[in-house]
Amino acid sequence: MRINTNVAAMQAMESNSNTNKTLGTSLEKLSSGLRINKASDDASGLSIADKLRTQASGTGQAISNGNSAIALTQIADKAMAEQSNILDIVKTKLIQAATATTSTAGRQAIAKDLSKLLDQLDNIAQQTNYNGIQLLQGDTTFRTGATAASHTFQMGDKAANTISTGDSVQSNTTGLSLGGLVGVVSAGVISIGSTSVIAQAGARTAMLQVDNALDRLNGWRADFGSTQNQLESAVRNLGTQQTNIKNAESVIRDVDYAQESANFNKQNIIAQAGTYALSQANAMQQNVTRLLQ
Repeated sequence: MRINTNVAAMQAMESNSNTNKTLGTSLEKLSSGLRINKASDDASGLSIADKLRTQASGTGQAISNGNSAIALTQIADKAMAEQSNILDIVKTKLIQAATATTSTAGRQAIAKDLSKLLDQLDNIAQQTNYNGIQLLQGDTTFRTGATAASHTFQMGDKAANTISTGDSVQSNTTGLSLGGLVGVVSAGVISIGSTSVIAQAGARTAMLQVDNALDRLNGWRADFGSTQNQLESAVRNLGTQQTNIKNAESVIRDVDYAQESANFNKQNIIAQAGTYALSQANAMQQNVTRLLQ
């Protein structure tokens, strides 16, 4: 028997030290709720989980983008719906002006109504915006505002994941080709705002202009409506994707409490047994004294 080097005690100490490290790692996992707390826990798993987390975050922002875009399309649609109502009234008044039973005084009153209605149509085009973004015309110029560009919405974490509205919009009297109802034109419309008299023939000509304007306006509304449907579908799909991505990340990153609790109890028992083994290894050296008696 040798006493200068207690090999048994050293082996017991080494095993006990390793067990305590494993026990500490298990405690860290149980306290944090994560299976991977540092890269050394699972280097490849950490890399995959971080990518999934980034993808989930990007998908969440895309959902927010989609909901904002839906709000934008709804604002544009409701504004154009009111413009459509205005044009319906304009058409009705033109039909009234086009008949022989309407007097000159009646047509003068109709012209004043039309002037106010068309002013309001242009006001709607000028004022309709989302967060300062003009929706029905490109700038805030009354009546002659330029064409508003198509809107593109980012709906994913890739550059190509976009949804765009349809044709460019210029939903004012200029863009709707209703200038004949605003100023002096031939074919019987003498003037609106100055002389303010509409002849029968001019009213019939203007009716065709209003029909064309309604067709154009309804086309823009259809574009926004189709875009809204597409956006709503994309938001639902992104919501499902985000849930599945987070689930995939959870499988890799989160700790299984049942499994880790069992492992902790196992390591705890081994640590206690190791401590007992270490004390017994030290006690073995005391047997040498019996040889010297």
